[in-house]
Amino acid sequence: MVLSVWLSLALVCIMGAMSPGPSLAVVLKHTLSGGMKNGMLAALSHGVGVGLYAAASLLGLGALMVQFPNVYQLLVYLGAAYLAYLGIKILLAKPSNNELQVQKSEVSALKALQDGFAIAFLNPKLAIFFLALFSQFIDPQNLTLSIGLIMCLTVFVIDTGWYLLVALLTEVSKNRFGFTKQNPWLDKVLGAVFIVLAIKVVVSV
Repeated sequence: MVLSVWLSLALVCIMGAMSPGPSLAVVLKHTLSGGMKNGMLAALSHGVGVGLYAAASLLGLGALMVQFPNVYQLLVYLGAAYLAYLGIKILLAKPSNNELQVQKSEVSALKALQDGFAIAFLNPKLAIFFLALFSQFIDPQNLTLSIGLIMCLTVFVIDTGWYLLVALLTEVSKNRFGFTKQNPWLDKVLGAVFIVLAIKVVVSV
């Protein structure tokens, strides 16, 4: 792949990764409630999910979703339901006890991995996005394995790198401004944000 073409692809991927949305909310949630480690785990699993959609789009999944809109809409609604579930769970959660801190930390690490991947996997718009994006940079007749790997790795590294940076900056800001303990009001705001995002997803279908 020509360097100028790759740089154009990378720039679009950076802009896509930096756009605020459910993914950003998930990484912020796990960083604020579980620390930088959990935020980075969410970022890593999210990057894996996005990378899989990039690979699937190269294999034709995006085109299949265009041909079968019912499948696409089902995944969109599942994603909205998952966002609403996260929001309601946060709003109904009770303050944690110090005695359960270690156990909850282990559980939340697994939950961070799950949420990061799910929020990407339940977003079929990624498949359509990558289908449209890749069509501008490749000729299907000349697509090779090496070019496909470069494109998928570019997507994975940029997405993961951005959200790792978000987790790092959130942790630094949290310590800087004294948010070292879980804040119930901040949790409520995050819960409300997830529910609003779920409604926005459904309305935009």
